[in-house]
Amino acid sequence: MKKNILIYIGICAVFPMILSCRKSFLDETVYSSYTPATLKDSLGFEASITGMYNHLSGFFSYSDQQGWPSVWQAGTDIAFVPPSQKQGIEVPYYDYTQLITTDNAASYSWGWSYRMINNANVIIANIEGGGIAGIGQANLNATNAEAKFFRGYAYNILATLFGKVPLVTKPVSSPKTDYTRTSLDSVNNQIVADLVYAATNLPDIDNVKSNSKGRMYGRANKAMAQQLLAEVYLRMGRNDLAEQQTQAIISSGKFSLVTARYGTKTALPGDPFSDMFVYGNERRNQGNREAIWVMEQENPSTVIGGITNNPQQRRNWGAAYYQISGMAICDSLGGRGIARLRLTDYVAYGLYESGDMRNSQNNLRRKFYYNDPASANFGKQVPYAGSDTIFKIAPHTTKWYQFDPNDVFGFAMIKDFILMRLGETYLLQAEAQFKQGKLAEAAASLNMIRIRANASPVTPAQVTMDYILDERARELLAEENRRMTLMRTGTLVTRTLKYNTQTINPVVGLTNKNLLLPIPKSEIDLNKDAVLEQNSGY
Repeated sequence: MKKNILIYIGICAVFPMILSCRKSFLDETVYSSYTPATLKDSLGFEASITGMYNHLSGFFSYSDQQGWPSVWQAGTDIAFVPPSQKQGIEVPYYDYTQLITTDNAASYSWGWSYRMINNANVIIANIEGGGIAGIGQANLNATNAEAKFFRGYAYNILATLFGKVPLVTKPVSSPKTDYTRTSLDSVNNQIVADLVYAATNLPDIDNVKSNSKGRMYGRANKAMAQQLLAEVYLRMGRNDLAEQQTQAIISSGKFSLVTARYGTKTALPGDPFSDMFVYGNERRNQGNREAIWVMEQENPSTVIGGITNNPQQRRNWGAAYYQISGMAICDSLGGRGIARLRLTDYVAYGLYESGDMRNSQNNLRRKFYYNDPASANFGKQVPYAGSDTIFKIAPHTTKWYQFDPNDVFGFAMIKDFILMRLGETYLLQAEAQFKQGKLAEAAASLNMIRIRANASPVTPAQVTMDYILDERARELLAEENRRMTLMRTGTLVTRTLKYNTQTINPVVGLTNKNLLLPIPKSEIDLNKDAVLEQNSGY
């Protein structure tokens, strides 16, 4: 059967059938590949929502492509790929001459997004179709809000990466080969409508659903919808509305910047910023009051949707220090990395003030010491010498450190993903204020995170879009999808060419056409009854 963008019914339709505990699971009903699930009770909706959280994890753990995290970081202003460590999928994202219409990463992003959208459409159609008994309207509205949040989330990815895309708000019920691209305004309006509904009907973070282990903070909450809506409004140029959303989060009193040490490793060297990224510290119920949205991985009894495949963020960002004689894999160095990503000189040597907490050894590892007691050099600093310093001991972020003594080789990573936190809320607010000409207010928003980091306060006269993007790099290094940020702000070309200047795997062929990705050729070819236009230049 031909694959088209929306024949993917996906796991949403499958979860109710897998997880149902009713005797009627033996009833034989034939569904075509296009038939959406019919959801009739709370268990069915809950299983379908769980399927969406599981599908979410697939965007961060495309593990048969170990270079997947590098797609979103390399070939931007902040990172490059050591030649010995390129995997393949990321190569067209620094050698842009190879970014063509059959690109694997663009195709996966398109397909993943439309699978999420169709899964959401199934839930939304079942709720809004009516006729559901035994579930209170408030619960139906909250479930609908979760589905609409994820539909808005997926469409925002598509709009950021591809611009105009087909807008589909109903489940697929038959083969369709006549999709056309909808205007970006219409797509944006649908995203806004979904996220406004989500922000209105989702619970605040202290009232998300519970199980026997307590609050499940990985579930969607009001602030998640508000933060995403602020980002969407910024992309649309609706800066005043973006500021309203960030102000709502900040003034809610539900979140606060981490300014004091907490959690599992306070007896060890560290600081308030590094504590947020320690395994066991990232969730709200683990002490992180800054966290707005955490994609939880470990401890299945409290996780919604679990994790798909094996995320590669630790392996991509970490150094291969264990390949140096006298060095052993250990917890304090973050376990085993393979250095698929290296920081540009702009980040490693020019971005931070010396006293900036985010530049401390706890957050940016710059020095290594021989740690094998059998080594004659035990305790001495490893020199930066030889041909492999960008691979084995280069400066790198510690945010993805995670060591499992039962998996010293370290292929799997069970660390949570902080997808939204209050530090970014202030950055989005500063951007919205700057774009309205509110320079004093923008400086005040930036200084909330700069003061936390012991960095010098910024003055209103210093605030520019470049400064805000610099501050995003300082604060959100290895957390944000840097490529999408630069595409959203229209700065991918200018900032990459300015700051990604190393001669090792240099950026090649980057032009303004790369502010959007190519529409996958397979989708265009299969869409035989209408023209699915390609983006300009591809």
